[in-house]
Amino acid sequence: MAHASFDGLRVLSLESRRSKEVAKLIKTYGGEAFVVPAMREVPLDTHQPALEFAAALIAGEFDVVVFFTGVGVRAMMQIIETRYSSAEFLTALRKTRVVARGPKPQGALRELNVPISVIAPEPATWREMLDAMKTEFGDSLGEFRVAVQEYGASNPEFLSALSELSGQVTKVPVYQWALPEDLQPLRESVLAIANAGVDVVLFMTAVQVIHLFQIAEQMGCVEELRSGMESIVVISIGPTTTEELLHYDIKPDFEPSRPKMGFMINEAAQYAGKVLRQKKSGVDVALATRLAGLTFSSNGSKSDEAGETEPVSIARPVKKVSPSTPTMAGFRDGLGPMDFLHEISSRIAAADSFHIVLERIVEFVSTAIPCDSCFIYVLEEQNLVLRASKNPHSEVDRVGMPIGQGITGWVAEHREPVAIAANASIDPRFKAFKNLPEDHFEAMLSTPIMSASKVVGVINLQHRLPYQHKTHEIRLLSMLGFLVGAEIERARLESENLQLASRLETRKAVDRAKGILQRDMTISEDDAYRMMQRESRQRRKSMREIAEAILLSEDLRKMRPEVLAK
Repeated sequence: MAHASFDGLRVLSLESRRSKEVAKLIKTYGGEAFVVPAMREVPLDTHQPALEFAAALIAGEFDVVVFFTGVGVRAMMQIIETRYSSAEFLTALRKTRVVARGPKPQGALRELNVPISVIAPEPATWREMLDAMKTEFGDSLGEFRVAVQEYGASNPEFLSALSELSGQVTKVPVYQWALPEDLQPLRESVLAIANAGVDVVLFMTAVQVIHLFQIAEQMGCVEELRSGMESIVVISIGPTTTEELLHYDIKPDFEPSRPKMGFMINEAAQYAGKVLRQKKSGVDVALATRLAGLTFSSNGSKSDEAGETEPVSIARPVKKVSPSTPTMAGFRDGLGPMDFLHEISSRIAAADSFHIVLERIVEFVSTAIPCDSCFIYVLEEQNLVLRASKNPHSEVDRVGMPIGQGITGWVAEHREPVAIAANASIDPRFKAFKNLPEDHFEAMLSTPIMSASKVVGVINLQHRLPYQHKTHEIRLLSMLGFLVGAEIERARLESENLQLASRLETRKAVDRAKGILQRDMTISEDDAYRMMQRESRQRRKSMREIAEAILLSEDLRKMRPEVLAK
């Protein structure tokens, strides 16, 4: 199969949260990217429903909790922590049956060490989630009290169907969707679609569809927008978004093989050009998709024996395209490796200061591999010094160990990773530091940081509870150790050079100040130096500040005759 490419097509995306990643992917596949945010998350007027849910969960009043989004999981925790202990809430949640719609809420729950009873299969719409719940819980679902974390807006179809199957349903809203503060880019998008200013439009959520048509309605050009979409390629990420498009009488040309951003853009790059050429030739949409190599199933009504029509219960005008192509292999929601390489390369190009480089590496690693703790030790002379931590620590820049001591020192000495799933503290290589609570964590993953075939540091990830590190996580962290080694070494050397330059400037200033004191007070060099030391201690100023004050006074004295003359 030929490499996917937009071949210069103008591609419009209405993504908000991951706009930079979308633009990057579109450009990578040879498209001209137009990314216009169509929505934003805003807090609710009141958090009372979420707080009442927390109190009821802690009291044991729920049997099942359904999470639709990862953002919702984190937003809920932030709200609940304003009134209740997170440990108390999570203890209650871990005793409850938990349902996750897909990988994003699953990832957020995993960070909290919350076990999941049901995960909705792809395409992870509310229908798949409801079917999975019925399969898992069976007739017991009819007695369960269910709480549903909502995601920006209610899902009336899901709530209605769940109410019929369960004993009680409680909505738990945690945030809501709103239009962007600046509406001008959305207005321009409406006009661009209406006037064939773009070739492809990507819809990644139903809310994007709703907001685009809401702006078109305000502008009085809904029909122009609808007409414009008939002449361009319209791609929906999945069934829920497709149903919203159908509500506005828009038939998307196809859905990706998997409802994920990376698959969507890759397959759009493969097929959009063919579909667009056929549509511009006046070929029927269904025929155009077939000619492009896709499968398209017509949707609408089916007739009974009397000739009467009845609506199809699930509106899916398109079938998915062929299975994933090799060009998409390895994507984490379509962006994993690309994000990884771009992030690291941007860090190297940025030439930031030493500690900023380390902090950003910690932030990136903690996002790529969920963990409770992340340390970066840097080799300085023959000691590994703790220089960065995911969690705030007074011991940063203070704790150190020689190569060979502890698990960290062993990793540096042997230049190979160590993964411990449980009881890390009883490993014979382990060495405790009394000021580090992470010494009591169960699991640990440690890999060396390399530069020019030598060790320059060590990265440690730790988990409070037992955790079996997957092979790809170990490989990812090891690869990161190879990639960031040169950058850490550059930043460290640059930091040392700055310190040396600063010490040199300080010495020059102190020597000049001593000379002035010797001249003016007729004292020895040692006496002048001790006088400056005494002033430094008494005034709580550095020697350089004292020296610069003396130099400034000397400069002002030299200027005085000129000032008086004027």
